[in-house]
Amino acid sequence: MYSEVIPHTATVEEIKARDPQAVVLSGGPASVYADGAPQLDPDAAARVASFGRVAPMRERGIEAVRGTLESAPRPEMAEMADIEDRLIPGPAGDIPLRIYRPSTDRSAPVLVYYHGGGMVLGTNHSFEPLARALAHAAGATVVAVEYRLAPEHPAPAQFDDAYAAAAWVSQHSAELGVDPARLAVIGDSAGGSLAAAVALASRDRGGPPICCQVLLYPGLDRDMAAASIVAMPDAPMLTLEDIHYMHELADSGADRPHDAYRTPAYASDLSRLPAAIVVTAECDPIRDWGERYAQRLRDARVQTTLTRYPGSYHGFLMRSDAVARGRLAVAEIGGLLRAKFAHPLPF
Repeated sequence: MYSEVIPHTATVEEIKARDPQAVVLSGGPASVYADGAPQLDPDAAARVASFGRVAPMRERGIEAVRGTLESAPRPEMAEMADIEDRLIPGPAGDIPLRIYRPSTDRSAPVLVYYHGGGMVLGTNHSFEPLARALAHAAGATVVAVEYRLAPEHPAPAQFDDAYAAAAWVSQHSAELGVDPARLAVIGDSAGGSLAAAVALASRDRGGPPICCQVLLYPGLDRDMAAASIVAMPDAPMLTLEDIHYMHELADSGADRPHDAYRTPAYASDLSRLPAAIVVTAECDPIRDWGERYAQRLRDARVQTTLTRYPGSYHGFLMRSDAVARGRLAVAEIGGLLRAKFAHPLPF
């Protein structure tokens, strides 16, 4: 069934002309029309508008959604000194890696990167613009991990691949030409959840050593009553309906996501974790998930930098070149990482 959000200024005649089967009224203090409600920056609004009407994921089907993502036009990307594709052994077969080296430094810091996509879509190809941008901004080798996707590979396949890849990078640092003492995990959206989970597992399992976790608008909770979700069910780029659909696919064939490695917000203890950089977007329905996790990290005495970017939507870093705050955010994330890599804590 097709659904449409119309402005509160629509007349009764305009509503009748659409011949609706049902009308759902929403509003209240969280309404997008309320004073002070989040508004996209002009360039972000223009980018969202350029996509036109995007049908819900459930209506299109996961294969069509994947195809659209993989065939999206690619922007001009940061130049790399070297790019290498490699297969490494994983818990259930080979894991594809793509390694981005912005320089010829053979003792560079390293970012193990997990792409977004709700655990059900995305590849190293579709998220290459962000991987390159992060490598360039941080002056670090980026190892992008193409983990298995649900529903074809039920959870915890995604976490298992993510952890195995981080461990492999640490163990093969000399071969890769990276500094194992300056290894960070980083991910956007679902990838941010994987980065947080790998940081938790590293603490619990005694390795690999991780100096920093970078969580970019992370999807690390399942609280559908979070204020930002209630306030923005029809947010640009990520709607509540699409969140539900991706959760259904991600949970297919798996137990409910009750453990911390699948849903890091369920972790009862966040102490002794690596320093964190957390980025959220003002107009993102899952904004509160990342911000609450950041506060819990702070409460557990984990050094944490939290930045909310006003006027930004979920996924605004995926094509950071397209919006001003995206370019700023990548530069700021890179600056923070350069500082942490230059001054690693000895404890």
